[in-house]
Amino acid sequence: MANGSTTQIIESLAAEIGDKVYMDITGWHLYLSDAKLHLNLAEKFYPILTEEVPSEAQVMEILQGVPVKLGAGRKQVPLIDLLPIHCQSDLMEVLAEFRENI
Repeated sequence: MANGSTTQIIESLAAEIGDKVYMDITGWHLYLSDAKLHLNLAEKFYPILTEEVPSEAQVMEILQGVPVKLGAGRKQVPLIDLLPIHCQSDLMEVLAEFRENI
C-alpha cells in the first residue's frame, strides 16, 4: 500500500466485502465488517485483482488461510468453514465486479 490511491482502493474493496459477505454462526449472520475481517481479505485479494479476477480455487485457498478465533481464541476455525455457499458466490461476484472497475 505504497500510495494513497492504493489504500483507497483496498478500503473500497474492503467495504464491499464487509457489506455483502457474512459468516453464519448458528443462524446468526455476522458480516465480515462487523467481525473486522474485511480489510484483511481485501489486502489479500488486491494483488491478485491487479492482474486478473481470482479463480475459485484462489479464493477458497485464501478463505482457508484466514483463521477465525472462537471462544476468546481457544479455538480457531478457517473462515471458509463459516461462510455459506451463497456468500462464497457473492464474494466471487464482488471480486469480479471490482476487477472490472479498477
